[in-house]
Amino acid sequence: MGKIIRCITSDGLVMATAIDSTDIVAEAEKIHSTSAVVTAALGRLLTAGSMMGNMLKSKDNTITLRLAGGGPAGNLIVVSDWEGDVRGYVSNPVVEIPLNNKGNLYITKDLGMKEPYNGCIPLVSGEIAEDITAYYAVSEQIPTVCALGVLVNPDLTVKAAGGYIIQLLPAAGEDTIEKIEKGMENIPSVTAMLSSGETPLSILKRALSQFDVEVLYEHDVYYKCNCSKERIETALITLGAEELNKMADELPEVEVKCHFCDKAYKFSPKEVRNLAKSQ
Repeated sequence: MGKIIRCITSDGLVMATAIDSTDIVAEAEKIHSTSAVVTAALGRLLTAGSMMGNMLKSKDNTITLRLAGGGPAGNLIVVSDWEGDVRGYVSNPVVEIPLNNKGNLYITKDLGMKEPYNGCIPLVSGEIAEDITAYYAVSEQIPTVCALGVLVNPDLTVKAAGGYIIQLLPAAGEDTIEKIEKGMENIPSVTAMLSSGETPLSILKRALSQFDVEVLYEHDVYYKCNCSKERIETALITLGAEELNKMADELPEVEVKCHFCDKAYKFSPKEVRNLAKSQ
């Protein structure tokens, strides 16, 4: 499990979130068997997604981040619920070339309305923290500082992962920005702080050293997939009766794996035919 914390400065001008996502990213690496480069990229997106999901207001809300960089890794997709429980998927898990700055970052918020909110920005650097910062500036007009980090061991396991997001609230002025900038001077990397035993709270207190920080809440977050056989059945039904009957005739068993957790769901020909009849 990971640890996430949400804080506000005592003057009510700055909101901040920080996370130790080491266990979340380690679970993703275990499921997808990612190379070091992909672990670092997917881990950063999972970390950002968890914090951004944790900012949602309702238990029915979700946020989806899709990084389409056009490189050999393909698409990176992360989905988080409102508590920050998160899951992720990458098209090609074994790639040794770092992400580039070509492509787009797509963010979809399902807020329980008729249509989800969709945001899209061109990648500004391929460094995911900078792209998240740009998204908030362009799509939501919220001045934001974002830092993300993933440290991978030589054996490809995850040593440390985490991040923080600091945002100005509407009444903040130039003096608040200056105080944030001063607090950020010479701050170590997220992974360096986590590796030395720092917590999400102590990281935020470092970053916001010029403020008094009040904790709003702190709780555990997980790599969590919500797949089920019923959801897979719904997906199979969309193939149509003709395709389902063809599969039932040609295959002794239909196996479908979840992209996010790699769990396999198996269907007998009889079950597949019953799905075809349900249309």
